[in-house]
Amino acid sequence: MKPSTNTTPRWMLYGATGYTGVLIAEEAVRRGHKPVLAGRSREKLAPLASRLGLDMVAVSLDDARGLVSALEGLPLVVHAAGPFVHTSEPMVQACLAAGAHYLDITGEIPVFENTFRHDAEAKGRGVVLMSGVGFDVVPTDCLARHVAEKLPGAHELDLAIGGVAHASAGTAKSMLEALPTGAAVRRGGHLQPWPMGQGVRRVRFSDRERTAIPIPWGDLVTAWHSTGIPNITTYMAQPAIAARTLRYAFPVLQRVLAAEPVRQRVAKLIETRVQGPDESLRQRARAQVWAQARSPDGRQAEAWLETPEAYAFTASAVVRSVEEVLAGERRGAFTPAQAFGADFVLSIEGVHRMESYS
Repeated sequence: MKPSTNTTPRWMLYGATGYTGVLIAEEAVRRGHKPVLAGRSREKLAPLASRLGLDMVAVSLDDARGLVSALEGLPLVVHAAGPFVHTSEPMVQACLAAGAHYLDITGEIPVFENTFRHDAEAKGRGVVLMSGVGFDVVPTDCLARHVAEKLPGAHELDLAIGGVAHASAGTAKSMLEALPTGAAVRRGGHLQPWPMGQGVRRVRFSDRERTAIPIPWGDLVTAWHSTGIPNITTYMAQPAIAARTLRYAFPVLQRVLAAEPVRQRVAKLIETRVQGPDESLRQRARAQVWAQARSPDGRQAEAWLETPEAYAFTASAVVRSVEEVLAGERRGAFTPAQAFGADFVLSIEGVHRMESYS
């Protein structure tokens, strides 16, 4: 894959000093981009900006006027500062006010729903709003659309991810915020709560069969928009013993984490103890995605993806999404597969797709 040219417009990367933000910045520079690095702390931004030869701006998400001012002359923002349930809306509002496209790397269901609530306003302002342009949810969104296109009239969709074992501090904190809500599924076009740990099944991924449990993955929103399939369940591979334990332990954990002071203390502990995968793991690890669409008459379409390690994939997917948005004429709120098509995931280096129909 050839790097993009130096004619690519500048854009803002907010949350640039986080684990994933640094990976995105490095990938952007590798592909010839010159993003403006942004975040709250000038002290944290300065070393990264100096190392990569990029401009920087320190501005808080609480400073609405400052955000709009910082966006002046920039066509797009990649928002990489989570938990997005707390940080997305201020940046969305700044982008709408400034007339800049908004992309983020969330996997949080409320954030996807909120992004789509701004669809009409985004069209009026002439901008794109797109959440989930990383591993959450590009691979699953594209694979969901692929099997849906192969099976028109499908009424059920199952999606599963495997091989994702290490989380960054930012990802862990976003998961922490979602835990009190519990699991969910989509039935009859509507999101419904689902008991965590129930519905355990075996899924045949491209490399091997794994135990998987239903989780509240972002595709419960995005795949609904991308495919129109009314019944969706999303799974994550887990060791069998963990799946069994979760069913009984989660209700207690859920009650404990419902208290915000407890979540705040746990979040601080995560910041000091949790690190994302190192470079060696990012280079050698692989992630798997599985999708199956089923129609009322018993037909089904099934497909698999193998991708680079999740964070390495995210860095590449984000920059490719930036390139697609800046080159296009789309306006409004989209999922990645809605905007770029089911084959977009195949444009990312190291991704392979397999499929089966019956």
